[in-house]
Amino acid sequence: MKRVKLAIVCSHPIQYYAPVFRELALSDSVAPRVFYTWSQTAEGEVFDPDFRERFIWDIPLLEGYDHVFVENTAKDPKASAFFGVKTPDLRRMIDSWGADAVLVFGWGLYSHLRALVELKGKMPVLFRGDSTLLDPIPPLRRLARRLFLRWVYSHVDFAVAVGQNSHDYFRWCGLPSDRIVFAPHSVDTLRFSDPTGDHDRRAMKRRSELGIPERSIVLEFAGKLTEKKDPLLLLDAFMKLESSAHLIFVGSGELQDRLQEAAGDRRDVHFLPFQNQSDMPSVYRIADLFVLPSRGPGETWGLAMNEAMASGRAVIASSRVGGGRDLIRPRETGWIFESGDVEALIGALRMACTLGRDGLLNMGKIAQKSIAKWSTAAAAKGIEVATLRAVD
Repeated sequence: MKRVKLAIVCSHPIQYYAPVFRELALSDSVAPRVFYTWSQTAEGEVFDPDFRERFIWDIPLLEGYDHVFVENTAKDPKASAFFGVKTPDLRRMIDSWGADAVLVFGWGLYSHLRALVELKGKMPVLFRGDSTLLDPIPPLRRLARRLFLRWVYSHVDFAVAVGQNSHDYFRWCGLPSDRIVFAPHSVDTLRFSDPTGDHDRRAMKRRSELGIPERSIVLEFAGKLTEKKDPLLLLDAFMKLESSAHLIFVGSGELQDRLQEAAGDRRDVHFLPFQNQSDMPSVYRIADLFVLPSRGPGETWGLAMNEAMASGRAVIASSRVGGGRDLIRPRETGWIFESGDVEALIGALRMACTLGRDGLLNMGKIAQKSIAKWSTAAAAKGIEVATLRAVD
C-alpha cells in the first residue's frame, strides 16, 4: 500500500519533536518529510533568550527522518516573533514534493499561519499545538481572541491535541471532537531510563560533591529561571519549610542573580548551571522530588515533568502547568498546588517531606510506570491516526 506523504511544517530541530519524527518515519502508512522554516538553525546552534545561552543540543536531532530547511528571508530571523520566520518557497516545496497532507506545528509564525490559509482546500490540513485556557484573560480580550482563533482554526481539518487541556482549547476554538485526535506530549522516555544504573551512580556522585547527606531529601527545579516559571516562589516556600531538605536550581535565566542573592549563604540551596540533554537523566536523579511552580502565562505543558517522571521522580506542579491535569495523580505520582500560593506550595512540600526519601522514591517508581504511555511511539501513532483520518 502506498504511504501517505505528510509534509510537517516545524520551525527548527527540537529535542522533544525529533524522536517523534524518527518514530513516524518507521510507519508503514505515513511517509513524513519535515520542512524546517527557521533555516538559520541548520547548523544546530540556537540562542535561547530565556536561558541567555547560545548552545547546540548534544543529542542527534536530524537523524532517522527526511527533512529539509526552507530558506527564511526574515530580516530578523527568530522563532520568538511572528515575523521572524518568512519562507516564500515553502508552498512550492511542499507542492513539488507531492504531499498528500500537511501538519503545521503552531500558527504563531507568519509562514506557519500562511501555510494554514494557503493550503486549506488544496490538501488536508492538520495542526498540532499545546495551547490551553488556563491563563486568565479580561472578558473583552477573551472574546476578541476567541473570534480570531475561530478564524484561524477554520483552516484546520484535524487538530492534534497533546492532552486534556489542549483538547478543551480546540473545542473552545470551534473544532468538533470528531476532528480532534490525541497524540500525547512526549519525551524520549527510553533515553531517561537507567537499565545499567549509570545515571544513578552519576547522580549520587554529584550529590556527594554538593555536600548533601545521603539520607537528606533533595528538591529540584530544572529549567529557565524566568518569571513565567516562578522559581522565586519555590525558594520562598523552601526557606519557610523548616526541614532538613536541600533544594537545587538547575538552569540559567533572568532571575538567576536574584535567586542567588535571596538564598544568601545557605548551604542547603544549590545552583547548577545550564545542563545539556545528555546530562539530564542523571541531573533529575540527584533529586527525590521535582518541583515546577510556574505561574505563566503560557506554561502550556511543562515537559520537564515528563522527563523527571521518566527518570523515576514524583512531581509537584502548580495549577497553571498545562500537563499536570494529565500526568499528576495526587499523592500517587505527585501533587498540584494553586499557582502563586506560597502556603499551598509549603503544604505540598511538607506532605512530600513526611514520606522521606524511600517514600518519595516509591512514588517515583509509580510515576515512571505512568509516564511510559506518554512515549514518542504513542505520539507518532497519534499523528499517524490523524493523518489517515484526514486523507480518508
